[in-house]
Amino acid sequence: MSEKKKAFTNAEKQKRYRERQKEHGKKEMRGYLSPEARECYKLISEQTNWSDSIILSNAVRLTYAAYKNGQIGLLNSWLNKHDL
Repeated sequence: MSEKKKAFTNAEKQKRYRERQKEHGKKEMRGYLSPEARECYKLISEQTNWSDSIILSNAVRLTYAAYKNGQIGLLNSWLNKHDL
């Protein structure tokens, strides 16, 4: 007799995917975007064709670079001045 493979539900597939990502050292982050941030996201996505994950990773890395170089105040000031 041949055994049929059990089909995974969407929830099981998502769980397996998240577990694989964790094994690769990745961490899931969630949040809500302001209307201004959504517009920025849209423009970045259209110009670069980056995925959500790449956009988020680069945003965090750029913010950290500004922090490490003593430019976080300048970055924040620029964002506030330009309503972003």
